[in-house]
Amino acid sequence: MIYLDNAATTKTAPEVVEAMLPYFSENYGNPSSIYTLGGTSKKAVNRAREIIAASLGAKTNEIYFTTGGTESDNWAIKSVAEAYKDKGKHIITSKIEHHAVLHTCEWLEKQGYEVTYVDVDENGIVKLDELKKAIRPDTILISVMFANNEIGTIEPIREIGEIARENGILFHTDAVQAYGHIPINVDEYHIDMLSASGHKFNGPKGVGFLYIRTGLKLRNFIHGGQQERGRRGGTENVPSIVGIGAAAERAFANLEERQNKETQLRDYLIAQIQEKIPYCRLNGDAVKRLPNNVNFSFQFIEGESLLILLDMQGICASSGSACTSGSLDPSHVLLAIGLPHEIAHGSLRLSLSEENTKEEIDKTVEALSGIVERLRSMSPLYEDFIKKNR
Repeated sequence: MIYLDNAATTKTAPEVVEAMLPYFSENYGNPSSIYTLGGTSKKAVNRAREIIAASLGAKTNEIYFTTGGTESDNWAIKSVAEAYKDKGKHIITSKIEHHAVLHTCEWLEKQGYEVTYVDVDENGIVKLDELKKAIRPDTILISVMFANNEIGTIEPIREIGEIARENGILFHTDAVQAYGHIPINVDEYHIDMLSASGHKFNGPKGVGFLYIRTGLKLRNFIHGGQQERGRRGGTENVPSIVGIGAAAERAFANLEERQNKETQLRDYLIAQIQEKIPYCRLNGDAVKRLPNNVNFSFQFIEGESLLILLDMQGICASSGSACTSGSLDPSHVLLAIGLPHEIAHGSLRLSLSEENTKEEIDKTVEALSGIVERLRSMSPLYEDFIKKNR
């Protein structure tokens, strides 16, 4: 099997699993308990919090553990909407956000809030001039993802943070695809809230965190006990929190080396596809791009057929976000960058890890080339196109 869908989820690293295991059956105490067994769990949770805070240049008490990126996005956006509604009920986001953000904003619109969805350019970069023009006296939040989960484009987060700060507006970024893959400092980027998810950087599924800058008056997200300093009730998932801490420590220990390796593989894969498969388009910015992301659209091809035939050859890939894999609609991200429906339908996302090899890339391109040729041979549109362009 060749696994090229790391943007959907990553393999939990062996050392992360090893770190988690004692907290299932040996150190199983509740962190809220006052006896030693509970204290052991509490220390482990605090250690994970310290690791993550240090990786962001944040304070330890600014990290709150959640079940993942979707919960963190919901918490950030809904809490700001409620806490700052007396100041205003206007939110700005982009058209290419993950559905955890878009659907939350759509829900808020039904509650009487106004949301401006800013356009992006053909590479998926948010149009800063349009964002500035969207700001109003009643704007309370700007939420723009750090890097896009489908096309890999890294957004101008520092500039957006500066715009938000200059206008007294809170700034949230969904960093689910970026955290653990590229350096992030919350102060340098003027970030007030940041969402991340453990399973995107070799941690376990079902755990993430939300960074909340000190001083933000946000409501408690889950009412119950005093866990997470009273903001999110419920007994902590200690094994998974230990896991996300171990995964973060692992990710940042060799970040530069991993970035370099994945970037070289990524660029090699892009070059091979462009050389060997005609009538294809690289989606996303060629330079301002996540190290492990490759996204192409192939003309005269249905993406679903492409994925099925790749799977039959033992290659795991996707057509976009794993959260919309059951949808027949073309990617909202690809439509936002200006692709027509028929080309957007023929998209393929290949996302790498440090474990992938050049040999795997060569095998993938060879398989992909044959599949595209086979599918196009059955397309009357392709046949007509070739006749007209002879």
